[in-house]
Amino acid sequence: MNLNVKNAVVGLSMLTALGLAGCQSVAKQSSALTIERQGYFSAGGTVIKSAGNFDDHNLFEPQGQTLHGDHASVFYQIPQNPRKYPLVFLHGAGQSARTWGTTPDGRVGFQSIFLSKGFPVYLVDQPRRGQAGQSTIAGEITAQTNDQAWFNMFRIGRYPNYFQGVQFPQDPESLNQYFRQMTPNTGAFDEQVISDAMSEVLKKSGDAVLITHSQGGGAGWWTAIKSDHVKGIVAYEPGSGFVFPKDEMPPEMPSATGTLKAAPVSTAQFMKLTQMPIVIYYGDNIPTEYTEKHDNAGQDNWRVRLKMAQLWVDKINAHGGQASLVHLPKIGVYGNTHFPFSDLNNVKIAELLSLWLKQHQLD
Repeated sequence: MNLNVKNAVVGLSMLTALGLAGCQSVAKQSSALTIERQGYFSAGGTVIKSAGNFDDHNLFEPQGQTLHGDHASVFYQIPQNPRKYPLVFLHGAGQSARTWGTTPDGRVGFQSIFLSKGFPVYLVDQPRRGQAGQSTIAGEITAQTNDQAWFNMFRIGRYPNYFQGVQFPQDPESLNQYFRQMTPNTGAFDEQVISDAMSEVLKKSGDAVLITHSQGGGAGWWTAIKSDHVKGIVAYEPGSGFVFPKDEMPPEMPSATGTLKAAPVSTAQFMKLTQMPIVIYYGDNIPTEYTEKHDNAGQDNWRVRLKMAQLWVDKINAHGGQASLVHLPKIGVYGNTHFPFSDLNNVKIAELLSLWLKQHQLD
């Protein structure tokens, strides 16, 4: 579906109520925004076909029929007088494109914040997730009771207690909304399937800045390896899939949730990642030392990922790249969870990103 909504006006007065008008970059904008185009499209994917001939008298027999699957589903909005580079958003584990659209307590998310700054935005549901749930391989979705695991893994606190000063609303309805945004895979998670589809997304968006979260980080590195359209990468708390030259692999890192391993790539593939600016952000409440399993495994999980991310940034820069790692507490920004872009201070997190985009001439 492609909706032509030229001259459609989206009211953004709520941004002022949230304090955005206090930010210099937003204060100069009007209270309304004109969207030139918006719509949905699918990108990438494959087609499989059953043997035999299709019989239109037996419509639901598989013989001779096809299945289109493993594509990405994308919602996009392009404002009037757009900035040079679109922002393409890829979610993390358990999430969908919704994670960028709004926060658990109903405030505006990065989608509207950056749209109001004049950036075209592309929100992706990765293959086998959310609105891209059509998988070409069989999968099983089980009804598992694991809300509390997500609470701890996203470092909201140690269930049922919230971390002191955490940037997450502590009312019951916000927590209810957070739990209800979790979305299962309909087929096996596959970085190659996802990055293939993301490469096709970028053919439609054109040159863009790729913004990933958590599990999307690894697929994001592969997307930049495969596509020349990635002009910058912003990774919020990448959790796995760190790629290193196969002859320069870091040691494995054990944690309370398992062992984190880097993924080997060729030197030529790795060098693709040195051709663009990259920034990685991590939030608060990440320990620096190993904790026993009876302690909070949800925190220890991120201890090794933060360490691996620093090794990865160092390796990129050693090969001539321009990568940086920002640990938010070290720059005086405290209390952020595993998804800083949805936290109570997400306007501040967005402003940090805006400054980085400006610094690297990506705005």
